[in-house]
Amino acid sequence: MNNTFANDILKGLTAKKKHLSSKYFYDDNGSRIFQEIMQMPEYYLTDSEFEILSLQSKQIVEALEFKQPFNIIELGAGDGFKTFKLLEYLVNAEIEFNYVPIDISQEAITILSNKLKERLPKLSIQPKVGDYFEVLNEESKNEIPSLLLFLGSNIGNYLKDEAINLLKLFNQNMNVNDKLLIGIDLKKNPLTIHNAYFDKEGVTKRFNLNLLIRINRELNADFKIDDFDFYCHYNPVNGEVKSYIVSLKTQTVEIKKLDVTIEFDQNELIWTELSKKYDLNEIEALAGEANFSINNNFLDCKHYFTDSLWVKKA
Repeated sequence: MNNTFANDILKGLTAKKKHLSSKYFYDDNGSRIFQEIMQMPEYYLTDSEFEILSLQSKQIVEALEFKQPFNIIELGAGDGFKTFKLLEYLVNAEIEFNYVPIDISQEAITILSNKLKERLPKLSIQPKVGDYFEVLNEESKNEIPSLLLFLGSNIGNYLKDEAINLLKLFNQNMNVNDKLLIGIDLKKNPLTIHNAYFDKEGVTKRFNLNLLIRINRELNADFKIDDFDFYCHYNPVNGEVKSYIVSLKTQTVEIKKLDVTIEFDQNELIWTELSKKYDLNEIEALAGEANFSINNNFLDCKHYFTDSLWVKKA
């Protein structure tokens, strides 16, 4: 049993305001459902970032100004769909680099590696499975320049202090003049954002409720999935989308491996995810607090999204 997972579930479900970390969404089944989310027409984030990396790879690589072979270390690589365009450009331009994708899902890494070996046979790929902080710490001990990729608006899943601490941790595991390309979703029409996270087909609902299925499987719990629903809302003032699992009735859930029974009131919420949207001034402040300077914000044509290139300061 994963003790960290078990401890986090126990802590979250016994808190006065129940919560579960969105990082636990991504078991193998959760990763597959997230692929479905990324293919939904309402989920603009994937298309926006794909456009940036498809049309501006040359400009991004030129902005790196690396004078020798380098590593591209992708934190949470997933299926590598968007990153492929950047890798394809580099391989075709015969630029020397190693691609180091990191993901907690072995299945995701296996699929990604096989796909890339088939589509880009000349690509030098060194996949890693595990916690990317640990892998990054190892990779930072060599002298090879690195571009870290933290794409897909993952930074939006962290509260402000947590985001700054995470970025400082990245910074501490980088060498001076290493770069970070970070995907950040921008504030825009609130309806556009709402529809991306509260889709009519219920894919995001399945994604959230899959976490209860995971707890049932790994911790021998008895969540009755039909007794829970999903809700989310977007606050355009602070840029926060918050997602919740809702208990539809007064009920108890036994988690046998934790030797605990959890009580739920009718309509009680479990907070599962934060998806924060930023404006460009907030991005500049965020970079500065983590000891980065901004080289460039690469935007899609609708200005929905940015892949922001940051440089580690001396």
